[in-house]
Amino acid sequence: MITDAGKPNGVCVSPDQKTLYVVSNDNGATGFERLGTAEDAEGPVAVATPLKKGHMLLMAYDLDKGGNATYRETLVDYSPDDGPDGLVVDAAGNLYVAVRAESRPGIVIYSPKGKEIDYIETPVPTNVGFGRGKDANLLYITAGNSLYQIRLNTKGYHLPAKKK
Repeated sequence: MITDAGKPNGVCVSPDQKTLYVVSNDNGATGFERLGTAEDAEGPVAVATPLKKGHMLLMAYDLDKGGNATYRETLVDYSPDDGPDGLVVDAAGNLYVAVRAESRPGIVIYSPKGKEIDYIETPVPTNVGFGRGKDANLLYITAGNSLYQIRLNTKGYHLPAKKK
């Protein structure tokens, strides 16, 4: 059990199954200060800000042979900006993280050690996932009320199905 992950909003396991990756998007949703209202396409909406933001992190946990999470390493700290809101891993072990930062929203691609290696600009993304089978190289991205797909030169990784 992990008790130090803030407000986890995405998890995945490395292809070698030795690392558990967790993104925490602790937006302070337990308390908001109302700032007023604004208009969007649907009409008036409340505008609020969190009373206190928590962890906005991409973390890696070592997994022991029993699958238990042990040592935690913070790979990326997005504070004070908004942070990650979903992630997935490719067959090479690279992480695709949906980052909601107002300064640079999009899918940020990191090495297994947290070094940024690429970036896909999108509207504020909410999640990301790979297809399966012949479409394992399709990256799906949700952002706002849209679903995007991008064909990549790499395949996504999925945990093997449990043998029956």
